[in-house]
Amino acid sequence: MMQPSSTKDVPEVSAVPRHIAIIMDGNGRWATRRFLPRVAGHAKGVERVRDVVEACVERGVEFLTLFAFSSENWRRPAEEVSVLMRLFMTALEREITKMHVNSIRLKVVGDLSRFDPKLQQMIANAERRTANNTRLTLNICANYGGRWDVMQAVGKMVAAHPGATDFSEEQLAPHLAMAYAPEPDLFIRTGGEQRISNFMLWQLAYTEMYFTETYWPDFTGASLAEAILSYQQRERRFGRTSAQLVESKKAS
Repeated sequence: MMQPSSTKDVPEVSAVPRHIAIIMDGNGRWATRRFLPRVAGHAKGVERVRDVVEACVERGVEFLTLFAFSSENWRRPAEEVSVLMRLFMTALEREITKMHVNSIRLKVVGDLSRFDPKLQQMIANAERRTANNTRLTLNICANYGGRWDVMQAVGKMVAAHPGATDFSEEQLAPHLAMAYAPEPDLFIRTGGEQRISNFMLWQLAYTEMYFTETYWPDFTGASLAEAILSYQQRERRFGRTSAQLVESKKAS
């Protein structure tokens, strides 16, 4: 089912974000500050994913999207990329049964064609096994980029409407990689950087942004609670005035 667009509709706003998207930044710097190899930070970061997933489940978050590996991350040292791939495979093997038991659906989003065939098969098996789970959808963005997402959607849209020369948001949206999910309510970036780094460029149009100096390996359930509290203090107008927002609340 395709979700409505925040530029065309006014989404329902709830106290708990339906969809949280996170750039998990600072793993390497966390390790460097402890005189550890960068890969130790990535390993610790994988452990932190488990804690944040559990915190989201407890709070009733419906969708959690994690930026695990961007299309630009291939530029990193080959050894680091290799370790990241091994960590991904290990995490799939170790966590998928627990995720299934807890009714968590896994979706891996991105151009997976560049990954090792064994990893591609593991991803397909994990997605198939958890496809009917409903408690939380965990999206892992791997070899993903926001521009890639828009371009692949454009290609599919054009193919679906041969001969057309004029297109709309409604025609493009179903072809985006996460058309099945609502647009994120809350975007979190750890590690002190304040940019979105080619992450969900289309979907973040009206998302509330939260940046923290905390490195991802130190980001806990309590840290997530702080981010959600910040979100709850925002006024989400979606182009309306504050007065209109007050009137709409009275009407409801």
